[in-house]
Amino acid sequence: MAQKLWEKNVQVNAEIDRFTVGRDRELDIYLAKHDVLGSMAHITMLESIGLLTAEELKVLLEELKAIYASAERGEFVIEDGIEDVHSQVELMLTRKLGDVGKKIHSGRSRNDQVLLDLKLFTREQLRGVAEAVEDLFRVLIAQSNRYKDVLMPGYTHLQIAMPSSFGLWFGAYAESLVDDMMFLQAAYKMCNRNPLGSAAGYGSSFPLDREMTTRLLGFDSMNYNVVYAQMGRGKMERNVAFALASIAGTLSKLAFDACMFSSQNFGFVKLPDECTTGSSIMPHKKNPDVFELTRAKCNKIQGLPQQIMLIMNNLPSGYFRDLQIIKEVFLPAFEELNDCLRMATYIMDKIKVNEHILDDDKYLYIFSVEEVNRLAAEGMPFRDAYKKVGLDIEAGKFTHNKQVHHTHAGSIGNLCNDKIEALMNEVVSGFGFDTVMCAEKSLLGR
Repeated sequence: MAQKLWEKNVQVNAEIDRFTVGRDRELDIYLAKHDVLGSMAHITMLESIGLLTAEELKVLLEELKAIYASAERGEFVIEDGIEDVHSQVELMLTRKLGDVGKKIHSGRSRNDQVLLDLKLFTREQLRGVAEAVEDLFRVLIAQSNRYKDVLMPGYTHLQIAMPSSFGLWFGAYAESLVDDMMFLQAAYKMCNRNPLGSAAGYGSSFPLDREMTTRLLGFDSMNYNVVYAQMGRGKMERNVAFALASIAGTLSKLAFDACMFSSQNFGFVKLPDECTTGSSIMPHKKNPDVFELTRAKCNKIQGLPQQIMLIMNNLPSGYFRDLQIIKEVFLPAFEELNDCLRMATYIMDKIKVNEHILDDDKYLYIFSVEEVNRLAAEGMPFRDAYKKVGLDIEAGKFTHNKQVHHTHAGSIGNLCNDKIEALMNEVVSGFGFDTVMCAEKSLLGR
């Protein structure tokens, strides 16, 4: 068994090692390239304050870039007996460069290393989620515009209620994603602050230049108070999880609608045949499994903030090993949500709508409010008009021409999709992804 960074003369019991390391070797692969990037910024700063020579910095950066490239290719591994990604990177440097590899940890603790790794990982993942949300948004807006004049029944209590349209239906989910994206941007802004230099949560006696590492890594600012930087572990993940849950909530509702509206009892939409599955016994079946799984996966993601909260909620200030468990539920969540977003985008782009739903007179009563409003506009008191239409329905005498004339903002005849698009564009531009990408490319010499 390899010796750990913190071991002195006593080697830890093998079962204790297994229990305390847990799934870190597996999960830290997610963090590998981010750990390397953070180390590159850190040692660049160490050279500027005289803790590394220019030559030492040069050889360390060259080797770290090689390790970064191996992580990008999916070739980085954490060897048996090595506790975590930080230890593996330091071991690789020491094997290749000798004692100079042992110098990279000056002014750091694994506490602020993992804080930094998680933030670098999370902000990259949030950019991917934001791009996937925007892709789905663009499809939904396009479909809303395409089918803006196709009417469908609206429901309350799963009872037919009032006229709606596919313009409204697609557009509603598009606007929901705008609000979700605002939440995502807030989470990104809280994530994009630099904890490096907080060490174990109480700073360092080295004259660390935290402004320099903040700039090198493209952070908006730093977590200034070193104790708060440590307290941010868990809090950042919880806040991000709430943003992911908000998106998942929109997707889950969309998935339910798609399943229901594609059933024969509704027949409002038709999913692409290649996106449905069959039955082992019923040859006619075309099941909406993608949306059923999307609904389940997104409902699981909606429980993520509570999982994280329950792990970290009763901890005082300072670091505790409890926080390690958050990685198990947090790190894989981005991939799962992105998968759901990609599936929804593909199917919503190819979905077919029934343009003749309201030809069936079973939906006639959704026009009752239209008739009440017509009578009221002609001068009849609203309550009297309501009563007249109600009595006509009960007597089987109700008729209507199945046309609507809604013109106010956000209604069937005035979707305001241009306003919704402008709002989404404003939110997307507010993330500031370009600053981060330029800083990382500069650090990597690309």
